[in-house]
Amino acid sequence: MWRNRTMRIAIQKYTSAISSLFRENLNLVAGLCILIPIFFLGFIGPYVFPLKGIEFASYPRDLPPSPKHLLGTDTAGRDLFTVLILSIRQSLLIGLIAGTIGTIIGTALGLIAGCKGGIVDSIIRSVTDVFLIIPTWPLLVILSAYLERLTIPALATLLAVFSWPGIARGVRSQALSLRERAFVKLAKLSGETSLEIVFKEIFPNILPYVGTLFGLSMTGAMLAEVGLEIIGLGPSEANTLGLMIYWAIYYNALVKRMWWWILPPVICLVAIFVGIQLLNAGLDRLYNPRLRR
Repeated sequence: MWRNRTMRIAIQKYTSAISSLFRENLNLVAGLCILIPIFFLGFIGPYVFPLKGIEFASYPRDLPPSPKHLLGTDTAGRDLFTVLILSIRQSLLIGLIAGTIGTIIGTALGLIAGCKGGIVDSIIRSVTDVFLIIPTWPLLVILSAYLERLTIPALATLLAVFSWPGIARGVRSQALSLRERAFVKLAKLSGETSLEIVFKEIFPNILPYVGTLFGLSMTGAMLAEVGLEIIGLGPSEANTLGLMIYWAIYYNALVKRMWWWILPPVICLVAIFVGIQLLNAGLDRLYNPRLRR
């Protein structure tokens, strides 16, 4: 009985702390409320909603929204609700893959450069500066045009190659600042190795900053994919939000006043960008004691 009462008190305190956190951090709540439905549609929606009509000429063309077709049909005779769900998944995969690869590479190089210093820091900083001055967009267009078959993983990897330098520079500056702090010097005097100092003292303190960089890298990759798709150089075999916008422009959806074709992918992209920014602001408030006060 005493054990059950202690458990109930602990659960009540934990629940009260979580509810207080969400009440005081509206940015975090708003970001989650925007992103959770979108991720649900992208990754769980195909298993919940009956998806059909993805093939060309599956239905009559240019039908407006109705109970049978929630977002109507396009000029190719496809159900746009099905196309939207599949497009959300592929676009999120591009952002997640590119953001994850770029963040891992940039964080690793930034930590090595900031913590090691010396010639290692000079080499990594020089390579990073070279990548930063490369005109990314024209090079992406050229590479996409010359690749015979551009798949989702290939495009995500290509975008990650150009997203890590900014992350590396930011993480390096944070590591340079933290390695001079008193707690790091105390860890050295305590006999901790360089690897232990990096993973126990420095990396946990820059983890919120790395999370923010991951969100920016993810949105940047998705925006670059949309740009490539609009000019006809993205993956043509996979449905993405960018490809959905490309076909809407190609078939003059705006001229035909087919708002149900052009608006949903644009709204989804804007919602993803706004949700990630709100989530980053909420996490910054959560981990930054100055903002909490």
